[in-house]
Amino acid sequence: MTNGEKNKVKNGNSAEKEHMCSVEAAINEIGGKWKPLVLYSLKDGKQRFSEINNKLPAITQRMLTKTLRELESDEIIHRKVFAEVPPKVEYRLTAKGNSVMPILDSLCQWGKDYCEYEDDVED
Repeated sequence: MTNGEKNKVKNGNSAEKEHMCSVEAAINEIGGKWKPLVLYSLKDGKQRFSEINNKLPAITQRMLTKTLRELESDEIIHRKVFAEVPPKVEYRLTAKGNSVMPILDSLCQWGKDYCEYEDDVED
């Protein structure tokens, strides 16, 4: 991409945003402290709120709720509500969410390699 060229990307809210490059567009969709971790926790299938929260003990319920709402709004995850008492809600990746998994898998491997590198440097 040449300097000055911009990609127009539509987000889940149907508002148009201009991005300098596709990396910026990707970071806007799945970036931040919690979104990648929430997505990775959904890698193996549908999960209930409490299951996600148990996998990510450092996240507050408020932040998890906010993150799940943003991912749902961007059509990266699907939220299914069951009509029962007490209410049951499940989250799962959409096709768009599944398309992110190879990136997160690579990031996970890079993190493992980095940790091993750090261990080797300290020795």
